[in-house]
Amino acid sequence: MVFGLIDKLRGRRETARIDTVVEPEGRIYAVGDVHGAALLLERMIERIAAESRAEGEPATLVMIGDYIDRGDSSRDVLDLLANLDAWPELSPVLLQGNHEAMLLDFIDRGATPSRWLRFGGLQTLLSYGVGGLGVLGPAADGQAVEDLRAELAEQMADHLDLLRGLSLSHSSGNVLFAHAGADPALPVEMQSDRALVWGVPAFLEQPRSDGRWVVHGHYIVDVAHAANGRIAIDTGAYFSQRLSAARLGPGQLHFLTETIED
Repeated sequence: MVFGLIDKLRGRRETARIDTVVEPEGRIYAVGDVHGAALLLERMIERIAAESRAEGEPATLVMIGDYIDRGDSSRDVLDLLANLDAWPELSPVLLQGNHEAMLLDFIDRGATPSRWLRFGGLQTLLSYGVGGLGVLGPAADGQAVEDLRAELAEQMADHLDLLRGLSLSHSSGNVLFAHAGADPALPVEMQSDRALVWGVPAFLEQPRSDGRWVVHGHYIVDVAHAANGRIAIDTGAYFSQRLSAARLGPGQLHFLTETIED
């Protein structure tokens, strides 16, 4: 078992020793679940862009999903993602997480909002200046739900195309990037949308047999690490105040962290 440990001190980095070689095509940074932690995300993007400038070539930036909910600044996070062209050193790939899926189910597919709101959606509403307490619970008034749907869609107009265009996965060499991992029993090209966005129990219980590494968020860990073909980068930014990322290159894997000191 191999673990890559994040150094607690900002700006330092530990190399993760791996027994199966990571072989992406080029240099890739993958950033873990943000959940409304806009300041941490901005710092991480600036740091990655600075590294790319220093190395004299652009890098791929993979955002692993769950940009919204739970934290206080979902709107600011989406503003950052919508304006990544401000960092020409980066070539962005934006993946969908289950929280984006829940929001789009509500706005685009007529789902009831109660589940999404219970799992952090209220913070997203607040970041857009929309109130939603009146639609919680099984007895929610149908017209109130429709009014909320319309108001939120109006307030999120600048960001909905971004969310609707999110990818479910990204592959590079022998590395797969997906919000909640992948079903180890199936080839990469046969993964269901649900496995990639919501996960399957077997993902954490057994490694893949095809030599692929899977970079994922969704499951919160104390420190980002690599083990058994899985590279976990969700360190609970919205409550831990630590946003983690992985830097991958041919035969290389490092972890980065951005923190907000008390």
